[in-house]
Amino acid sequence: MIRQSWLACLFIPITTFASVACFSQTKKVLRTIIIDPGHGGIDQGAKGNYSTEAEVSLAVSLKLGKAIEQEMPETKIVYTRTTDILPGNKSNKTDALRYRADLANASAGDLFIAVHCNAAPPIRHSQVIGHKTVMAKRKKKKVPVRVPIYRYWTTPNPAAGTETYIWAISKSDAKVNSVSKNDDYGEVDSTLNISLPDPSDPVERSRMLIYAQNYFRKSLTFADLIEKGFQSQGREYRGGVKQRNDKGIWVLQATGMPSVLVEIGFITSKDEEDYINSEKGQDEIVTNIVSALKEYKQKLESRQLADDKKAF
Repeated sequence: MIRQSWLACLFIPITTFASVACFSQTKKVLRTIIIDPGHGGIDQGAKGNYSTEAEVSLAVSLKLGKAIEQEMPETKIVYTRTTDILPGNKSNKTDALRYRADLANASAGDLFIAVHCNAAPPIRHSQVIGHKTVMAKRKKKKVPVRVPIYRYWTTPNPAAGTETYIWAISKSDAKVNSVSKNDDYGEVDSTLNISLPDPSDPVERSRMLIYAQNYFRKSLTFADLIEKGFQSQGREYRGGVKQRNDKGIWVLQATGMPSVLVEIGFITSKDEEDYINSEKGQDEIVTNIVSALKEYKQKLESRQLADDKKAF
């Protein structure tokens, strides 16, 4: 169809108007965006002092969808859930994970955005507060031994900031070397019933190559725009875009489209829990993602226009 439209243009006088008319017939980008609020229902995800990841991710996702509809009315929004249930109203996490990806693929999504909250365990401390004598076996005899007495306590983990994840084809792949390595935090699939891709499997390897050719760079571009936007808002920087393929996130590699997972803040941080639950915080998060989305759309359109010019 595109080639035919270009042939038609040959019979139009070469004017600026004619060029615009021809280019306008190119395929629209971002016709359908899938928004995936993390967790839900029996799976509440990470917990803060007074809120859960499922609650916050849903609130932000619904606001994000509305904002996209206002800024990009030609784009269709598909949610994996709009209430506090497991996606598809499934009875277990594994089926819900499959539903997320199946819905995205069946909807012919052009982009998949998962919204989550991060969490970090409390920091454990210990201190010697005295000693006691116990009988211990030494060389087949019991002898008195002086041992320390410890006091243990925890303090909140200071981890804060945002992280945006994409699926890495292979950690040894040169294309992935520019992406930050994993740390101890970040989303990990809470089910072991869905296996991760095996690069030695010819079918999985083919899928990885298709992903590398079609989706990896687009996912990385969009994720990088999101992280740079958070930085400009003053959010704590945690090393930029992160990759995952050895421990989650399954839904990123199961969706046949560019896909990102955004950790909007640490729900285990008092300050960040307050921020991601506030109107101001949620509005700023949504504003940033929408701004990144609009810039990403412009890049796609510019690239398509350049490709069309080459074809012409």
